[in-house]
Amino acid sequence: MKLRYIFILLTAILFIGCDLEELPEATTTKGPIFGSESGLILYTNSFYSMLNGKNLHRADAMSDYLARKDTPAFITEGNYSAQVSTGWSWSDLRNINYFIQNCNDPKVPVAVRKNYLGIAKFFRAWFYFDKVKRFGDVPWIGKPLDVSDTDLLMKGRDSRVMVMDSVLADLDYACLNITSNSEATRSLVTKYVAYAFKARVALHEGTFRKYHKGLGLEASAAGLLNQAAVAAKKVIDEAGYKLYDGAGVDKSYRQVFINPAPIGTEVMLSAVCDLALNNLNDGNWYWTSGTYGDKASFIRTFINTYLKADGTPYTNDPAYKTMLFKDEVKGRDKRLAQTIRVGDYKRTNNGALVASPPLFSYTFTGYMPIKWTLDDMYYDTRDLNINSVTIFRYAEVLLAYAEAKAELGTLTDADWALSIGALRKRAGITGGLTTKPTVVDNYLKTNYFPEISDPVLLEVRRERGIELCLEGFRFDDIVRWRKGELMKMEWNGMYIPSLNTPLDLNEDGVLDVAFYKNTAPTKVSGVTYVEVTPTIAGKPNSQLISGDTSGELTWLNNVPRIWLDKHYYYPIPTGDIITNPNLKQNPGW
Repeated sequence: MKLRYIFILLTAILFIGCDLEELPEATTTKGPIFGSESGLILYTNSFYSMLNGKNLHRADAMSDYLARKDTPAFITEGNYSAQVSTGWSWSDLRNINYFIQNCNDPKVPVAVRKNYLGIAKFFRAWFYFDKVKRFGDVPWIGKPLDVSDTDLLMKGRDSRVMVMDSVLADLDYACLNITSNSEATRSLVTKYVAYAFKARVALHEGTFRKYHKGLGLEASAAGLLNQAAVAAKKVIDEAGYKLYDGAGVDKSYRQVFINPAPIGTEVMLSAVCDLALNNLNDGNWYWTSGTYGDKASFIRTFINTYLKADGTPYTNDPAYKTMLFKDEVKGRDKRLAQTIRVGDYKRTNNGALVASPPLFSYTFTGYMPIKWTLDDMYYDTRDLNINSVTIFRYAEVLLAYAEAKAELGTLTDADWALSIGALRKRAGITGGLTTKPTVVDNYLKTNYFPEISDPVLLEVRRERGIELCLEGFRFDDIVRWRKGELMKMEWNGMYIPSLNTPLDLNEDGVLDVAFYKNTAPTKVSGVTYVEVTPTIAGKPNSQLISGDTSGELTWLNNVPRIWLDKHYYYPIPTGDIITNPNLKQNPGW
Protein backbone atom coordinates (compact mmCIF):
# COMPACT_ATOMS: atom_id res chain seq x y z
CA MET A 1 0.00 0.00 0.00
CA LYS A 2 2.90 2.35 0.66
CA LEU A 3 3.62 2.84 -3.05
CA ARG A 4 0.01 3.82 -3.66
CA TYR A 5 0.24 6.37 -0.86
CA ILE A 6 3.34 7.85 -2.43
CA PHE A 7 1.66 8.30 -5.80
CA ILE A 8 -1.42 9.80 -4.15
CA LEU A 9 0.79 12.21 -2.23
CA LEU A 10 2.83 13.28 -5.21
CA THR A 11 -0.29 13.88 -7.25
CA ALA A 12 -1.98 15.78 -4.43
CA ILE A 13 0.73 18.30 -3.72
CA LEU A 14 2.33 18.50 -7.19
CA PHE A 15 5.69 18.58 -5.51
CA ILE A 16 8.64 19.15 -7.81
CA GLY A 17 12.17 18.67 -6.47
CA CYS A 18 15.31 20.40 -7.63
CA ASP A 19 19.06 20.03 -7.65
CA LEU A 20 21.17 22.67 -5.93
CA GLU A 21 21.71 24.60 -9.13
CA GLU A 22 18.02 24.60 -10.12
CA LEU A 23 15.45 27.16 -9.06
CA PRO A 24 12.52 25.65 -7.14
CA GLU A 25 8.97 25.83 -8.37
CA ALA A 26 5.93 26.85 -6.36
CA THR A 27 3.74 24.24 -4.68
CA THR A 28 0.02 24.04 -4.09
CA THR A 29 -1.75 24.92 -0.87
CA LYS A 30 -0.28 23.31 2.24
CA GLY A 31 -3.46 22.93 4.27
CA PRO A 32 -4.67 19.50 3.07
CA ILE A 33 -1.26 17.98 3.82
CA PHE A 34 -0.01 19.71 6.95
CA GLY A 35 -3.35 20.29 8.67
CA SER A 36 -4.02 16.66 9.67
CA GLU A 37 -2.15 13.60 10.85
CA SER A 38 -3.35 11.66 7.82
CA GLY A 39 -1.73 14.27 5.60
CA LEU A 40 1.54 14.00 7.53
CA ILE A 41 1.43 10.22 7.15
CA LEU A 42 0.95 10.50 3.39
CA TYR A 43 3.79 12.97 3.04
CA THR A 44 6.33 11.08 5.17
CA ASN A 45 5.51 7.86 3.34
CA SER A 46 7.01 9.50 0.25
CA PHE A 47 10.44 9.42 1.91
CA TYR A 48 10.69 5.62 1.97
CA SER A 49 11.65 5.35 -1.69
CA MET A 50 15.03 6.78 -0.63
CA LEU A 51 15.87 3.49 1.10
CA ASN A 52 16.01 1.59 -2.22
CA GLY A 53 15.37 -1.50 -0.11
CA LYS A 54 14.44 -3.94 -2.88
CA ASN A 55 17.95 -3.68 -4.33
CA LEU A 56 19.90 -4.16 -1.10
CA HIS A 57 20.42 -7.85 -1.83
CA ARG A 58 22.84 -6.86 -4.61
CA ALA A 59 24.50 -3.92 -2.81
CA ASP A 60 27.79 -5.77 -2.21
CA ALA A 61 28.39 -6.28 -5.92
CA MET A 62 31.48 -4.10 -5.55
CA SER A 63 33.35 -5.59 -2.60
CA ASP A 64 36.55 -7.43 -1.79
CA TYR A 65 34.93 -10.84 -1.29
CA LEU A 66 32.95 -11.22 -4.52
CA ALA A 67 34.28 -12.19 -7.93
CA ARG A 68 32.00 -11.14 -10.76
CA LYS A 69 31.77 -11.27 -14.54
CA ASP A 70 33.65 -7.99 -14.90
CA THR A 71 35.70 -5.64 -12.79
CA PRO A 72 33.74 -2.67 -11.42
CA ALA A 73 34.39 0.46 -13.48
CA PHE A 74 35.22 2.41 -10.30
CA ILE A 75 38.38 0.35 -9.69
CA THR A 76 39.38 -0.35 -13.30
CA GLU A 77 42.15 1.80 -14.77
CA GLY A 78 40.72 4.53 -16.99
CA ASN A 79 37.09 3.42 -16.62
CA TYR A 80 35.83 5.94 -14.07
CA SER A 81 35.99 9.70 -13.96
CA ALA A 82 34.05 12.78 -12.97
CA GLN A 83 32.49 12.72 -16.44
CA VAL A 84 30.59 9.49 -15.61
CA SER A 85 30.13 9.97 -11.86
CA THR A 86 26.62 10.05 -10.40
CA GLY A 87 24.89 10.65 -7.09
CA TRP A 88 24.92 14.45 -6.85
CA SER A 89 21.13 14.70 -6.71
CA TRP A 90 19.32 16.86 -4.15
CA SER A 91 15.60 16.58 -4.91
CA ASP A 92 14.98 14.22 -1.98
CA LEU A 93 16.49 16.78 0.37
CA ARG A 94 14.20 19.56 -0.82
CA ASN A 95 11.22 17.27 -0.32
CA ILE A 96 12.29 16.61 3.29
CA ASN A 97 13.19 20.20 4.09
CA TYR A 98 9.87 21.42 2.72
CA PHE A 99 8.11 19.09 5.12
CA ILE A 100 10.24 20.15 8.09
CA GLN A 101 9.64 23.83 7.39
CA ASN A 102 5.88 23.47 7.02
CA CYS A 103 5.02 20.87 9.64
CA ASN A 104 3.77 23.51 12.07
CA ASP A 105 -0.01 23.64 11.69
CA PRO A 106 -1.52 24.22 15.17
CA LYS A 107 -4.52 22.05 14.25
CA VAL A 108 -2.20 19.05 14.69
CA PRO A 109 -1.12 18.31 18.29
CA VAL A 110 2.50 19.16 19.09
CA ALA A 111 3.46 15.57 19.97
CA VAL A 112 2.05 14.33 16.67
CA ARG A 113 3.96 16.97 14.73
CA LYS A 114 7.18 16.12 16.56
CA ASN A 115 6.74 12.45 15.71
CA TYR A 116 6.56 13.15 11.97
CA LEU A 117 9.32 15.73 12.19
CA GLY A 118 11.40 12.97 13.79
CA ILE A 119 10.68 10.71 10.84
CA ALA A 120 11.59 13.49 8.41
CA LYS A 121 14.84 14.15 10.24
CA PHE A 122 15.63 10.42 10.18
CA PHE A 123 15.43 10.58 6.40
CA ARG A 124 17.41 13.81 6.19
CA ALA A 125 20.12 12.02 8.20
CA TRP A 126 19.84 9.08 5.77
CA PHE A 127 20.23 11.44 2.81
CA TYR A 128 23.26 13.24 4.20
CA PHE A 129 24.98 10.13 5.53
CA ASP A 130 24.83 8.68 2.04
CA LYS A 131 26.22 11.89 0.54
CA VAL A 132 29.10 12.13 3.03
CA LYS A 133 30.05 8.49 2.50
CA ARG A 134 30.14 9.07 -1.24
CA PHE A 135 31.64 12.55 -1.58
CA GLY A 136 33.09 13.59 1.79
CA ASP A 137 32.42 17.29 2.41
CA VAL A 138 29.06 18.41 1.01
CA PRO A 139 26.92 21.55 1.35
CA TRP A 140 24.55 21.45 4.31
CA ILE A 141 21.16 22.81 3.26
CA GLY A 142 18.69 23.05 6.14
CA LYS A 143 15.75 24.65 4.34
CA PRO A 144 13.86 24.23 1.06
CA LEU A 145 15.55 26.51 -1.43
CA ASP A 146 13.58 29.52 -2.61
CA VAL A 147 14.02 31.61 -5.77
CA SER A 148 15.89 34.21 -3.71
CA ASP A 149 18.41 31.74 -2.23
CA THR A 150 21.13 32.35 -4.82
CA ASP A 151 23.90 32.22 -2.20
CA LEU A 152 22.80 28.77 -1.06
CA LEU A 153 22.38 27.55 -4.61
CA MET A 154 25.99 28.47 -5.37
CA LYS A 155 27.59 27.77 -2.00
CA GLY A 156 30.66 25.61 -1.51
CA ARG A 157 30.94 22.49 0.57
CA ASP A 158 30.66 22.50 4.35
CA SER A 159 33.09 20.56 6.49
CA ARG A 160 32.57 16.89 7.22
CA VAL A 161 32.44 17.72 10.94
CA MET A 162 29.66 20.28 10.50
CA VAL A 163 27.57 17.99 8.30
CA MET A 164 27.98 14.89 10.47
CA ASP A 165 27.23 16.87 13.63
CA SER A 166 24.01 17.94 11.91
CA VAL A 167 23.24 14.34 10.90
CA LEU A 168 23.65 13.13 14.47
CA ALA A 169 21.55 16.03 15.76
CA ASP A 170 18.77 14.98 13.39
CA LEU A 171 19.04 11.41 14.63
CA ASP A 172 18.98 12.53 18.26
CA TYR A 173 15.76 14.40 17.52
CA ALA A 174 14.32 11.32 15.79
CA CYS A 175 15.25 9.05 18.70
CA LEU A 176 13.59 11.36 21.23
CA ASN A 177 10.45 12.25 19.31
CA ILE A 178 9.36 9.29 17.19
CA THR A 179 6.61 7.77 19.28
CA SER A 180 6.31 4.26 17.85
CA ASN A 181 8.56 1.72 19.60
CA SER A 182 7.55 -1.13 17.31
CA GLU A 183 5.54 -1.56 14.13
CA ALA A 184 4.05 -4.90 13.16
CA THR A 185 4.74 -4.88 9.41
CA ARG A 186 8.39 -3.87 9.90
CA SER A 187 8.02 -1.47 6.97
CA LEU A 188 8.02 1.84 8.88
CA VAL A 189 10.66 3.74 10.84
CA THR A 190 10.32 3.50 14.62
CA LYS A 191 12.17 4.96 17.59
CA TYR A 192 14.48 1.96 17.84
CA VAL A 193 15.18 1.92 14.11
CA ALA A 194 16.38 5.50 14.65
CA TYR A 195 18.66 4.32 17.48
CA ALA A 196 19.96 1.50 15.27
CA PHE A 197 20.69 4.01 12.52
CA LYS A 198 22.47 6.28 14.96
CA ALA A 199 24.67 3.33 15.99
CA ARG A 200 25.44 2.67 12.31
CA VAL A 201 26.28 6.29 11.57
CA ALA A 202 28.37 6.93 14.68
CA LEU A 203 30.33 3.70 14.20
CA HIS A 204 31.07 4.57 10.60
CA GLU A 205 32.13 8.11 11.35
CA GLY A 206 34.12 7.19 14.46
CA THR A 207 36.17 4.56 12.67
CA PHE A 208 36.54 6.71 9.56
CA ARG A 209 38.09 9.49 11.64
CA LYS A 210 40.26 7.03 13.57
CA TYR A 211 41.80 5.39 10.50
CA HIS A 212 41.83 8.31 8.04
CA LYS A 213 44.46 10.15 9.99
CA GLY A 214 45.01 12.70 7.25
CA LEU A 215 41.74 14.38 8.24
CA GLY A 216 43.20 15.35 11.60
CA LEU A 217 40.00 14.26 13.35
CA GLU A 218 41.28 11.31 15.40
CA ALA A 219 40.61 13.14 18.67
CA SER A 220 36.85 13.06 18.02
CA ALA A 221 36.73 9.37 17.09
CA ALA A 222 36.33 7.99 20.62
CA GLY A 223 33.34 10.21 21.34
CA LEU A 224 31.58 8.98 18.22
CA LEU A 225 32.39 5.35 19.01
CA ASN A 226 30.93 5.83 22.46
CA GLN A 227 27.77 7.27 20.89
CA ALA A 228 27.56 4.17 18.70
CA ALA A 229 27.88 1.85 21.69
CA VAL A 230 25.31 3.77 23.74
CA ALA A 231 22.77 3.85 20.89
CA ALA A 232 23.23 0.13 20.18
CA LYS A 233 22.88 -0.73 23.88
CA LYS A 234 19.65 1.26 24.00
CA VAL A 235 18.21 -1.09 21.36
CA ILE A 236 19.63 -4.16 23.09
CA ASP A 237 18.24 -3.23 26.50
CA GLU A 238 14.86 -1.77 25.58
CA ALA A 239 13.61 -2.73 22.12
CA GLY A 240 12.80 -6.39 22.77
CA TYR A 241 14.46 -7.81 19.66
CA LYS A 242 16.42 -11.06 19.59
CA LEU A 243 18.22 -13.21 17.06
CA TYR A 244 15.78 -15.50 15.29
CA ASP A 245 16.52 -19.15 16.09
CA GLY A 246 13.15 -20.77 15.53
CA ALA A 247 14.30 -22.96 12.65
CA GLY A 248 17.42 -24.34 14.37
CA VAL A 249 21.09 -23.76 13.64
CA ASP A 250 20.82 -25.25 10.14
CA LYS A 251 18.12 -22.89 8.84
CA SER A 252 17.43 -19.91 11.12
CA TYR A 253 20.06 -17.54 9.70
CA ARG A 254 18.98 -17.92 6.09
CA GLN A 255 15.29 -17.89 6.94
CA VAL A 256 15.67 -14.22 7.88
CA PHE A 257 16.49 -13.48 4.21
CA ILE A 258 14.05 -15.73 2.35
CA ASN A 259 10.88 -15.33 4.41
CA PRO A 260 8.05 -13.51 2.60
CA ALA A 261 7.09 -11.58 5.75
CA PRO A 262 9.86 -9.98 7.80
CA ILE A 263 10.74 -12.13 10.82
CA GLY A 264 9.79 -9.57 13.41
CA THR A 265 11.84 -10.94 16.29
CA GLU A 266 15.03 -9.88 14.48
CA VAL A 267 14.09 -7.68 11.53
CA MET A 268 13.60 -4.03 12.50
CA LEU A 269 12.94 -2.45 9.08
CA SER A 270 12.40 -4.17 5.77
CA ALA A 271 11.45 -3.63 2.15
CA VAL A 272 8.35 -5.80 2.22
CA CYS A 273 7.36 -7.41 -1.05
CA ASP A 274 3.72 -7.96 -1.94
CA LEU A 275 2.58 -10.26 -4.73
CA ALA A 276 -0.90 -8.72 -4.85
CA LEU A 277 0.60 -5.28 -5.52
CA ASN A 278 3.27 -6.67 -7.87
CA ASN A 279 5.88 -5.19 -5.53
CA LEU A 280 8.64 -7.79 -5.94
CA ASN A 281 12.42 -8.08 -6.08
CA ASP A 282 14.86 -9.80 -8.43
CA GLY A 283 16.86 -11.85 -5.90
CA ASN A 284 16.72 -15.16 -7.77
CA TRP A 285 17.17 -13.60 -11.18
CA TYR A 286 20.24 -11.69 -10.04
CA TRP A 287 21.90 -14.57 -8.14
CA THR A 288 21.13 -17.50 -10.47
CA SER A 289 21.11 -16.13 -14.03
CA GLY A 290 24.06 -16.73 -16.31
CA THR A 291 23.24 -13.57 -18.28
CA TYR A 292 21.43 -11.15 -15.96
CA GLY A 293 23.23 -9.40 -13.13
CA ASP A 294 26.88 -9.64 -12.12
CA LYS A 295 27.32 -13.44 -11.79
CA ALA A 296 28.89 -12.73 -8.41
CA SER A 297 30.39 -15.47 -6.22
CA PHE A 298 32.58 -15.48 -3.13
CA ILE A 299 36.35 -15.84 -3.32
CA ARG A 300 38.09 -18.65 -1.48
CA THR A 301 40.17 -16.32 0.70
CA PHE A 302 36.95 -15.07 2.31
CA ILE A 303 35.36 -18.52 2.55
CA ASN A 304 38.46 -19.60 4.48
CA THR A 305 37.55 -17.14 7.25
CA TYR A 306 34.47 -19.14 8.29
CA LEU A 307 35.35 -20.90 11.53
CA LYS A 308 35.04 -24.58 12.26
CA ALA A 309 32.05 -25.64 14.32
CA ASP A 310 34.18 -25.81 17.47
CA GLY A 311 35.09 -22.14 17.10
CA THR A 312 38.67 -22.64 15.91
CA PRO A 313 40.02 -21.22 12.63
CA TYR A 314 39.53 -23.53 9.64
CA THR A 315 42.97 -22.50 8.38
CA ASN A 316 44.64 -24.03 11.44
CA ASP A 317 44.40 -27.28 9.49
CA PRO A 318 47.55 -27.38 7.32
CA ALA A 319 45.62 -29.31 4.65
CA TYR A 320 43.20 -26.44 4.00
CA LYS A 321 45.04 -25.19 0.90
CA THR A 322 44.33 -28.36 -1.06
CA MET A 323 41.03 -29.34 0.53
CA LEU A 324 38.40 -30.33 -2.02
CA PHE A 325 35.19 -28.34 -2.12
CA LYS A 326 33.07 -31.25 -0.90
CA ASP A 327 35.26 -31.54 2.21
CA GLU A 328 36.08 -27.92 3.01
CA VAL A 329 32.44 -27.04 3.59
CA LYS A 330 31.92 -29.72 6.26
CA GLY A 331 32.08 -29.10 9.99
CA ARG A 332 32.04 -25.34 9.60
CA ASP A 333 30.05 -22.38 10.89
CA LYS A 334 26.46 -23.22 9.89
CA ARG A 335 26.10 -19.88 8.13
CA LEU A 336 28.38 -21.14 5.36
CA ALA A 337 25.84 -23.73 4.21
CA GLN A 338 23.13 -21.06 4.46
CA THR A 339 25.11 -18.61 2.34
CA ILE A 340 26.44 -20.73 -0.56
CA ARG A 341 25.42 -23.95 -2.33
CA VAL A 342 27.01 -26.90 -0.52
CA GLY A 343 26.37 -30.56 0.23
CA ASP A 344 22.73 -31.61 -0.01
CA TYR A 345 21.34 -28.22 -1.05
CA LYS A 346 18.24 -28.80 -3.20
CA ARG A 347 15.83 -26.68 -5.21
CA THR A 348 12.35 -27.22 -6.60
CA ASN A 349 11.96 -27.57 -10.36
CA ASN A 350 8.35 -27.85 -11.54
CA GLY A 351 7.36 -29.41 -8.25
CA ALA A 352 10.27 -31.86 -8.02
CA LEU A 353 13.08 -31.43 -5.51
CA VAL A 354 16.46 -31.69 -7.27
CA ALA A 355 20.07 -31.59 -6.10
CA SER A 356 21.61 -28.22 -6.89
CA PRO A 357 25.40 -28.02 -6.77
CA PRO A 358 27.26 -24.86 -7.82
CA LEU A 359 26.59 -24.10 -11.49
CA PHE A 360 29.65 -23.17 -13.53
CA SER A 361 27.40 -21.56 -16.08
CA TYR A 362 27.02 -18.93 -13.34
CA THR A 363 29.92 -19.10 -10.88
CA PHE A 364 33.59 -18.46 -11.62
CA THR A 365 34.84 -19.59 -8.20
CA GLY A 366 32.47 -22.36 -7.14
CA TYR A 367 31.19 -20.49 -4.07
CA MET A 368 27.72 -19.68 -5.36
CA PRO A 369 25.47 -17.55 -3.10
CA ILE A 370 22.03 -18.62 -1.91
CA LYS A 371 21.49 -16.13 0.91
CA TRP A 372 18.76 -14.17 -0.88
CA THR A 373 17.47 -16.79 -3.32
CA LEU A 374 14.26 -18.78 -2.95
CA ASP A 375 14.63 -22.53 -3.40
CA ASP A 376 12.28 -22.75 -6.35
CA MET A 377 13.44 -22.27 -9.93
CA TYR A 378 10.13 -20.61 -10.75
CA TYR A 379 11.56 -17.37 -9.39
CA ASP A 380 14.76 -17.46 -11.47
CA THR A 381 13.57 -15.90 -14.71
CA ARG A 382 12.79 -12.29 -13.77
CA ASP A 383 11.86 -10.04 -10.80
CA LEU A 384 9.44 -12.46 -9.15
CA ASN A 385 10.83 -12.78 -5.62
CA ILE A 386 8.37 -12.41 -2.75
CA ASN A 387 10.91 -12.49 0.09
CA SER A 388 11.28 -9.26 2.05
CA VAL A 389 14.68 -7.52 2.01
CA THR A 390 16.08 -6.47 5.39
CA ILE A 391 17.24 -2.87 5.86
CA PHE A 392 17.88 -2.97 9.62
CA ARG A 393 18.10 -6.06 11.77
CA TYR A 394 19.11 -6.78 15.33
CA ALA A 395 22.27 -8.67 14.34
CA GLU A 396 23.76 -5.46 12.93
CA VAL A 397 23.05 -3.68 16.22
CA LEU A 398 24.95 -6.39 18.12
CA LEU A 399 27.88 -6.03 15.72
CA ALA A 400 27.89 -2.25 16.01
CA TYR A 401 27.96 -2.54 19.79
CA ALA A 402 30.79 -5.09 19.72
CA GLU A 403 32.90 -3.15 17.23
CA ALA A 404 32.49 0.19 18.97
CA LYS A 405 33.49 -1.35 22.31
CA ALA A 406 36.41 -3.23 20.71
CA GLU A 407 37.68 -0.05 19.04
CA LEU A 408 37.46 1.72 22.40
CA GLY A 409 39.27 -1.16 24.11
CA THR A 410 36.40 -1.62 26.59
CA LEU A 411 34.73 -4.81 25.33
CA THR A 412 34.29 -7.25 28.23
CA ASP A 413 33.61 -10.97 28.30
CA ALA A 414 29.98 -10.14 29.04
CA ASP A 415 29.85 -7.85 25.99
CA TRP A 416 31.41 -10.60 23.89
CA ALA A 417 28.85 -13.18 25.02
CA LEU A 418 25.99 -10.73 24.42
CA SER A 419 27.05 -9.93 20.86
CA ILE A 420 29.59 -12.09 19.01
CA GLY A 421 28.94 -15.12 21.20
CA ALA A 422 25.20 -14.90 20.55
CA LEU A 423 25.70 -14.63 16.78
CA ARG A 424 28.03 -17.62 16.74
CA LYS A 425 25.73 -19.68 18.93
CA ARG A 426 22.91 -19.11 16.42
CA ALA A 427 25.35 -20.34 13.76
CA GLY A 428 25.97 -23.63 15.55
CA ILE A 429 29.46 -22.76 16.81
CA THR A 430 30.15 -24.38 20.18
CA GLY A 431 33.44 -22.91 21.38
CA GLY A 432 34.53 -19.43 22.47
CA LEU A 433 31.03 -18.09 23.06
CA THR A 434 31.40 -16.61 26.53
CA THR A 435 34.94 -15.23 26.70
CA LYS A 436 36.67 -12.89 24.31
CA PRO A 437 39.63 -14.27 22.34
CA THR A 438 43.22 -13.87 23.44
CA VAL A 439 45.05 -15.37 20.45
CA VAL A 440 45.44 -13.73 17.04
CA ASP A 441 44.33 -15.75 14.00
CA ASN A 442 47.35 -15.42 11.74
CA TYR A 443 45.39 -16.16 8.57
CA LEU A 444 42.98 -13.31 9.24
CA LYS A 445 45.76 -10.95 10.20
CA THR A 446 48.01 -11.82 7.27
CA ASN A 447 45.36 -11.75 4.55
CA TYR A 448 43.14 -8.93 5.77
CA PHE A 449 44.40 -6.79 8.65
CA PRO A 450 48.20 -7.03 9.11
CA GLU A 451 48.21 -3.71 10.95
CA ILE A 452 45.94 -5.03 13.74
CA SER A 453 47.31 -7.11 16.62
CA ASP A 454 44.23 -7.05 18.87
CA PRO A 455 42.61 -10.51 18.65
CA VAL A 456 39.25 -9.12 19.80
CA LEU A 457 39.06 -6.51 17.04
CA LEU A 458 40.17 -9.06 14.45
CA GLU A 459 37.40 -11.46 15.47
CA VAL A 460 34.78 -8.71 15.51
CA ARG A 461 35.73 -7.81 11.94
CA ARG A 462 35.62 -11.47 10.93
CA GLU A 463 32.16 -11.77 12.41
CA ARG A 464 30.91 -8.63 10.70
CA GLY A 465 32.07 -9.86 7.32
CA ILE A 466 30.39 -13.25 7.70
CA GLU A 467 27.14 -12.23 9.41
CA LEU A 468 26.43 -9.22 7.16
CA CYS A 469 27.76 -10.50 3.83
CA LEU A 470 25.64 -9.54 0.80
CA GLU A 471 23.69 -6.94 2.83
CA GLY A 472 25.42 -3.86 1.44
CA PHE A 473 27.91 -3.05 4.20
CA ARG A 474 31.20 -4.36 2.90
CA PHE A 475 32.43 -1.54 0.67
CA ASP A 476 31.54 1.05 3.31
CA ASP A 477 33.41 -1.03 5.89
CA ILE A 478 36.50 -1.18 3.69
CA VAL A 479 36.37 2.58 3.20
CA ARG A 480 35.94 3.48 6.87
CA TRP A 481 38.71 1.06 7.93
CA ARG A 482 40.93 2.58 5.24
CA LYS A 483 41.49 -0.87 3.73
CA GLY A 484 40.94 -0.04 0.07
CA GLU A 485 43.80 -2.31 -0.97
CA LEU A 486 41.54 -5.28 -0.20
CA MET A 487 39.62 -4.38 -3.36
CA LYS A 488 42.62 -5.68 -5.32
CA MET A 489 42.50 -9.12 -3.66
CA GLU A 490 42.82 -12.01 -6.11
CA TRP A 491 39.55 -13.53 -7.23
CA ASN A 492 40.33 -17.12 -6.35
CA GLY A 493 38.09 -20.16 -6.26
CA MET A 494 37.88 -23.79 -5.20
CA TYR A 495 40.87 -26.11 -5.38
CA ILE A 496 41.07 -28.29 -8.51
CA PRO A 497 43.09 -31.47 -7.84
CA SER A 498 43.61 -32.44 -11.48
CA LEU A 499 42.59 -31.60 -15.03
CA ASN A 500 40.19 -33.62 -17.18
CA THR A 501 38.68 -35.39 -14.16
CA PRO A 502 35.03 -34.60 -13.43
CA LEU A 503 34.21 -33.63 -9.85
CA ASP A 504 31.14 -34.48 -7.80
CA LEU A 505 30.72 -31.24 -5.88
CA ASN A 506 27.82 -32.27 -3.65
CA GLU A 507 28.51 -36.01 -3.25
CA ASP A 508 25.21 -37.11 -4.74
CA GLY A 509 26.89 -39.58 -7.10
CA VAL A 510 26.44 -37.31 -10.12
CA LEU A 511 29.50 -35.70 -11.71
CA ASP A 512 29.20 -31.94 -12.07
CA VAL A 513 32.21 -30.16 -13.57
CA ALA A 514 35.60 -30.79 -15.15
CA PHE A 515 38.47 -28.44 -16.05
CA TYR A 516 40.79 -28.90 -19.00
CA LYS A 517 43.46 -27.27 -21.13
CA ASN A 518 43.71 -27.19 -24.91
CA THR A 519 41.67 -30.25 -25.93
CA ALA A 520 38.45 -31.14 -24.15
CA PRO A 521 38.31 -34.71 -22.79
CA THR A 522 35.63 -37.16 -23.85
CA LYS A 523 32.49 -35.63 -22.49
CA VAL A 524 30.38 -37.21 -19.79
CA SER A 525 26.68 -36.43 -19.93
CA GLY A 526 25.61 -33.76 -17.48
CA VAL A 527 29.14 -32.48 -16.79
CA THR A 528 30.01 -28.83 -17.41
CA TYR A 529 33.45 -28.46 -19.03
CA VAL A 530 35.50 -25.34 -18.30
CA GLU A 531 38.62 -24.53 -20.30
CA VAL A 532 41.52 -23.10 -18.28
CA THR A 533 44.06 -22.78 -21.09
CA PRO A 534 46.00 -19.50 -20.58
CA THR A 535 45.41 -18.39 -24.17
CA ILE A 536 42.42 -19.28 -26.34
CA ALA A 537 42.38 -18.29 -30.01
CA GLY A 538 45.25 -15.90 -29.39
CA LYS A 539 43.50 -14.07 -26.55
CA PRO A 540 44.16 -14.29 -22.79
CA ASN A 541 41.71 -16.54 -20.98
CA SER A 542 40.19 -15.11 -17.81
CA GLN A 543 39.45 -18.47 -16.14
CA LEU A 544 42.65 -20.23 -15.03
CA ILE A 545 44.05 -22.40 -12.29
CA SER A 546 46.97 -21.30 -10.14
CA GLY A 547 49.21 -24.28 -10.99
CA ASP A 548 50.05 -26.18 -14.13
CA THR A 549 47.79 -29.19 -13.65
CA SER A 550 46.21 -28.43 -10.26
CA GLY A 551 45.52 -25.46 -8.02
CA GLU A 552 42.93 -22.89 -7.12
CA LEU A 553 40.67 -21.47 -9.76
CA THR A 554 41.40 -17.85 -10.57
CA TRP A 555 39.26 -15.37 -12.47
CA LEU A 556 40.06 -12.13 -14.33
CA ASN A 557 43.70 -11.88 -13.25
CA ASN A 558 44.31 -10.40 -16.70
CA VAL A 559 42.27 -7.29 -15.82
CA PRO A 560 44.07 -5.43 -13.01
CA ARG A 561 42.08 -3.64 -10.36
CA ILE A 562 43.45 -0.43 -8.92
CA TRP A 563 43.08 1.43 -5.65
CA LEU A 564 44.41 4.91 -4.99
CA ASP A 565 43.71 7.29 -2.13
CA LYS A 566 41.29 9.19 -4.35
CA HIS A 567 39.00 6.14 -4.37
CA TYR A 568 37.94 6.75 -0.79
CA TYR A 569 35.60 9.37 -2.30
CA TYR A 570 33.69 9.54 -5.53
CA PRO A 571 34.23 12.52 -7.82
CA ILE A 572 31.57 15.18 -8.04
CA PRO A 573 30.06 14.95 -11.54
CA THR A 574 31.73 17.32 -13.98
CA GLY A 575 28.49 19.03 -14.95
CA ASP A 576 27.81 20.03 -11.36
CA ILE A 577 31.32 21.42 -10.94
CA ILE A 578 30.86 23.48 -14.10
CA THR A 579 27.52 24.79 -12.85
CA ASN A 580 28.92 25.61 -9.41
CA PRO A 581 32.73 25.96 -9.37
CA ASN A 582 32.57 26.75 -5.62
CA LEU A 583 32.07 23.05 -4.95
CA LYS A 584 35.63 22.16 -6.03
CA GLN A 585 36.54 18.62 -7.06
CA ASN A 586 37.69 15.85 -4.72
CA PRO A 587 41.49 15.34 -4.74
CA GLY A 588 42.83 13.14 -7.53
CA TRP A 589 39.77 13.36 -9.74
